[in-house]
Amino acid sequence: MNRRLFLKSSAALAALTPLGVRAAAQPARVHRKAFMLSTLQSPTADRLGVLEKFKLIRAAAFAGVEVTSAMNQKDVLAAQDATGLAIPSVVIATHGSHPLTAPNPTTRETGLNGLKQGLRDAKAYGASSVLLVPGFVRKDVPYATAYTRSLAEIAKAVPLAEELGVAIAIENIQANQFLLSPLEAAAFVDAFKSKAVRWHLDIGNVVAVGWPEHWVQILGPRIAQIHIKEYSRKVRDERGPKAGSQVDLLTGDNDWPTVMRALDAVGYAGWLIAEQFRIPDLSDAAWLSHVSTKMDQIIAS
Repeated sequence: MNRRLFLKSSAALAALTPLGVRAAAQPARVHRKAFMLSTLQSPTADRLGVLEKFKLIRAAAFAGVEVTSAMNQKDVLAAQDATGLAIPSVVIATHGSHPLTAPNPTTRETGLNGLKQGLRDAKAYGASSVLLVPGFVRKDVPYATAYTRSLAEIAKAVPLAEELGVAIAIENIQANQFLLSPLEAAAFVDAFKSKAVRWHLDIGNVVAVGWPEHWVQILGPRIAQIHIKEYSRKVRDERGPKAGSQVDLLTGDNDWPTVMRALDAVGYAGWLIAEQFRIPDLSDAAWLSHVSTKMDQIIAS
């Protein structure tokens, strides 16, 4: 009798499934939204101080803000206290001007010092990671050379990162022509044999060369932060690689439901940080609210 009752109950439950009733409730996503401060640019925003910008971001229902290293710490901390915004990530200010793969040793040293300053800033703000572009492949910087130099320079900052409890999160960007596959990215992170080196995954930048869900699946627990960015391959083909990211959220080729399911599958429940193309005909407040609403739709997809 027990077995018959079990089979009846199972059949009844299965019969509900085609009607859209789930057998068990799925856990709600707990991602928190943040905004990349350096992308808040306009004639009006450029005249605002840090506190005023933080207030605009907070008013748009963001819970966090990603700042840049080497800002005035007192100003940032005061704005953080006044608004309650968390700072999950700090972007290294020197990684573009002084890359860790540069031929000049002095340039590399400046870049390394910039990374270390960013780690200290992150600790002061309570950030869990810094965003680092690991270097650039150029005509005078062969791929293998860039790889070796980047590994060597980042390794010099790992002890400080471990001491501070702040991760060095490597970001994939289109312009550096470096670490172009998720398998290579995972191997690069693993080479440090330290939990203080992880990955900052930019979804839009991946779409330019592949599929973000593949990167999520392979990088898995190595992912420290996520950048939310849209990308259109059609616009890229018409106007060039950089133009591909100059589209509104949910209007490009990002398969957001698949990306979100991939993040669910690897257990990522951290911050989603907007680094999104500015819609010029909207006011600062309206644009921030627009991005925030679009991110809500992405999280719910």
